[in-house]
Amino acid sequence: MIRTIAIDDEPLALQLVSSYIEKTSALELAGAFDNPIDAMEFLEENPVELIFLDIEMPDLNGIEFAKLLENKTKIVFTTAYEKYALQGFKLEAIDYLLKPFAYSEFLKAVEKVRKQIGYEKAANKEEISSNNEFLFLKSEYKIRRINFNDIVYVEGLKDYIKVYVHDHDKPIISLNSMKLIESKLPPGKFMRVHRSYIVNLERIDTVDRSRIVFGKVYIPVSEQYKEKFQEYLNKNFL
Repeated sequence: MIRTIAIDDEPLALQLVSSYIEKTSALELAGAFDNPIDAMEFLEENPVELIFLDIEMPDLNGIEFAKLLENKTKIVFTTAYEKYALQGFKLEAIDYLLKPFAYSEFLKAVEKVRKQIGYEKAANKEEISSNNEFLFLKSEYKIRRINFNDIVYVEGLKDYIKVYVHDHDKPIISLNSMKLIESKLPPGKFMRVHRSYIVNLERIDTVDRSRIVFGKVYIPVSEQYKEKFQEYLNKNFL
């Protein structure tokens, strides 16, 4: 069972979420709090895996509270305001429930939590965490398994990356850095060719001057990486 608490300054909302938790077999209600200060004191001695957290609260709102938590604590935001969705995404919340929400919506959020905890436990096993075949990438409140062979290229955009995968119309977007994704990709298979691009060397079939061509997409090879890329071409040139 997943040890869970609920935090909401609205008595009826807190009562509803608590009742949902109590009748869900996968969850254990460890506490219900009408303010985040009392909840924080409780968590110092009683860690939990999951928090259903309201956002609009006095003294310390849910966004501020979430920033104080350990990363391993899962969060599902419960709020009446859609405007906080982006902030919830940046804090890597598992889900975002808009009040009033039904028990069926609550269960869907719980299932997402269960899946993520399962993925993380699997990823912590040595045989999965040390491999040259795939990685797990968090995207849109989900954890996606991506096979290295399927990656065509990666594009960096400030705090985000876009992973372009073979036979997918849209890229997989994740709140990650190029530096981190580069460290996870096999170096003999992938190469950084630009500050904003990493390419799968095995997917390259056309090079046009100093540009790598993937269909209608032209990826530039910058001066910083041109020598290394040219060495790769020379080694495989007829």
